[in-house]
Amino acid sequence: MSKAFTKEPDDEQEEDSDVPAAGLPSGAPNYLTPSGYAALTAELQQLLKIERPKTVEIVSWAASNGDRSENGDYIYGKRRLREIDRRLRFLTKRLAIAQVVDPAAQAGNDQVFFGATVCIEDGHSGPQTYRIVGVDETHLGAHHISWISPMARALIKSREGDTVTVQSPSGPREVTVISVRYTDEPQQSVG
Repeated sequence: MSKAFTKEPDDEQEEDSDVPAAGLPSGAPNYLTPSGYAALTAELQQLLKIERPKTVEIVSWAASNGDRSENGDYIYGKRRLREIDRRLRFLTKRLAIAQVVDPAAQAGNDQVFFGATVCIEDGHSGPQTYRIVGVDETHLGAHHISWISPMARALIKSREGDTVTVQSPSGPREVTVISVRYTDEPQQSVG
């Protein structure tokens, strides 16, 4: 098959378009908790020292088998290598602009800031607990919300006992801050 009929780009300039600051507002800092920074660094090292060398080995083995146009190992390996390289560029850029903020430094504070674990109640459902983390640490299953999310923006600077209005998809909703605490809990999943 001719190279003209494949969907894969020859140059990687197209692939870099999503790398600079996906999810961050223009000019906003990339805040991370210490555990979030450690998780992103560990992922970078895993890709760089284990995944990429394995994939390069597979691609070179597949290339030595001859015809590359219908060689599934070669085609998949090259695609996987591009995915790894794209993720490496993304992680490198995000870690380069990261500002690590230790929530433990806020211990004893009853006001909500980055890194706070906040328990809220809205009157319609039971108490809900959210942790305000960096964009790259967001994990909705663990109730880790980004500091730029509507919920976090509404909660920032509020105190225990305050009632704030959150703009949700179903319209404005009022929530009451029950408790605020600061600990650097390990992240369950990042990325």
